[in-house]
Amino acid sequence: MKRSKANAIIEHVIQVCEENKFPLPPFAFYSIEDWKNLDETEEELVENMLGWDITDFGSGDFDKIGLTIFTFRNGNFYNKEKYPKPYAEKLLYVNDGQILPFHYHWSKMEDIINRGGGDLEITLYNCTEDDFKDVEGGRANKPGTFADTPVVVKIDGKAVTVPAGGTVICKPGQSISLTPGIYHQWQGVPGTGDVILFEVSMCNDDNIDNRFYRAGSRIPEMEEDVEAKYLMFADYPDYTKFDFRK
Repeated sequence: MKRSKANAIIEHVIQVCEENKFPLPPFAFYSIEDWKNLDETEEELVENMLGWDITDFGSGDFDKIGLTIFTFRNGNFYNKEKYPKPYAEKLLYVNDGQILPFHYHWSKMEDIINRGGGDLEITLYNCTEDDFKDVEGGRANKPGTFADTPVVVKIDGKAVTVPAGGTVICKPGQSISLTPGIYHQWQGVPGTGDVILFEVSMCNDDNIDNRFYRAGSRIPEMEEDVEAKYLMFADYPDYTKFDFRK
């Protein structure tokens, strides 16, 4: 992905948030110099991977398959004594018609909330028992497997059962709870507009807790055609003295 594309994506989401009166915290607007001068009072921003995140899931076509994320808060898998927070909150921005590919989480339970804009269509499968165990054998990069069993989810507190591969629609104001092991793919329903989602979840690390049905790169390689205007969490180790990878 070109850096100019990433800059434009973030600027668009900032504009939409302003228009819809969703204020973002000051660190959403930090300059390169702000990040370079970050001191210990804000090390949590880096160590817990807060801030911007853009991915095309290795598709090379962000407009078709991709997601823009802003993480407001998160705990830390590796240092629970320092960061005991057990929850996370994110803004997930889905363009009209944009797809998030099939995946599930081994550890994280999450609520996905449609805060406004278009409709979100979610396709659901359970994973198989062997698929869920793949992480233990280090085989998470091999193709996943769908179970041919009904899927039970909660939508606004109501238990809903759909057949394997069935879909649900979350309209603005609605939410869905997803437990570990449920494969989910979503798409902003074409023609209904961009979708502003919020995620409320257990704390997580996207580097180790995403099980994709077909392996793809979670963190895009950046082509630095212009200077970064906004950093993403993957950029932090190159610009700050802190490192979430430790």
